[in-house]
Amino acid sequence: MLIHPQFDPVALALGPLKVHWYGLTYLAAFLLFWGLARLRLRQSPWRERVAQGQWSHQTIDDLLFYGVLGVVLGGRLGYCLFYKPDHYLAHPLEILQVWQGGMSFHGGMLGVILAMVWFAHRQGVNWLTITDFIAPCVPTGLAAGRVGNFINGELWGRLAEPSLPWAMVFPQSGSPLPRHPSQLYQFLLEGVLLFVVLWWLARKPRPLGWTSGAFLIGYGVLRFSAEYFREPDAFLGLLAAGLSMGQWLCVPMVLAGAGLMAWSVRREPGPVHP
Repeated sequence: MLIHPQFDPVALALGPLKVHWYGLTYLAAFLLFWGLARLRLRQSPWRERVAQGQWSHQTIDDLLFYGVLGVVLGGRLGYCLFYKPDHYLAHPLEILQVWQGGMSFHGGMLGVILAMVWFAHRQGVNWLTITDFIAPCVPTGLAAGRVGNFINGELWGRLAEPSLPWAMVFPQSGSPLPRHPSQLYQFLLEGVLLFVVLWWLARKPRPLGWTSGAFLIGYGVLRFSAEYFREPDAFLGLLAAGLSMGQWLCVPMVLAGAGLMAWSVRREPGPVHP
């Protein structure tokens, strides 16, 4: 059995200023998005937009700004709404205490979608054009976040057989029994694998909304699968049908993605972005 290394959550301390690893993983996520989005501008049909003066590197900077707002606000509000609504309704000021932890991917995703709708309105373009552009650039940021979870020793996995070579004891769990390092599973599935697949699929022009739908399906299926190895939140446990909250939130995500891809193909069978 392996033992979680018990990293110091503080990466750098300069007097009273403390820089946490988790904050650095968020910074890495945003920088990865920024770099990949610039590479994506070289792909068709985005390079044509650049040549016509419609898009530029400034567009990427603006997208990142709106995306950060969506991730932080949506992620926090989503956690409060999906996971602990009764608690935060009784203690609304605690919603602002983001340093206490508590972020939801699904809430962050909804926040980003709303931010992209707002950005698209200001640019005078279809919002699906924006989400199609950013979808392949997102998974590496998710991977960075899972690295932060592992460093913190949080969101550990369910109990594993001691014979599993990578079974790991997480002291933070309060148990000496080995568990699945589910943070690393999610790093590989939702981060690395999803990035490779989406980047490969999106290198050629696709119908409007197709790439966004592929992201919803891909993430939803991979997250749903990984949740079987992740310990459910203690205050929630498993819900109906023996599924976790994360799995139930993935169900409408996959259905929406399938519906979006079907609509996309019916609307325009050719690889055209308006």
